[in-house]
Amino acid sequence: MTKKEIADGVVHTTPIDLQKALKASPVALEAWADITPLARNDWICWVEGAKKAETRERRIERTRDDLMAGKRRPCCFPGCNHR
Repeated sequence: MTKKEIADGVVHTTPIDLQKALKASPVALEAWADITPLARNDWICWVEGAKKAETRERRIERTRDDLMAGKRRPCCFPGCNHR
């Protein structure tokens, strides 16, 4: 069996903790692979923008759950300003 690569965003690389959450859910992982690199960039930037560890954990969980629900971008996030 080959190791499945987790795609990155345009500017940001997918952090290890987010990779673990995605790998734990085949549905979320498939959705992650299906969204555009710009959309992945927005999710990563949103997760990494958290100031507290608890907020980051919640955002990672929400990313996984939202992807499983078919959402393609983080809600109420204006988009990554690094692109």
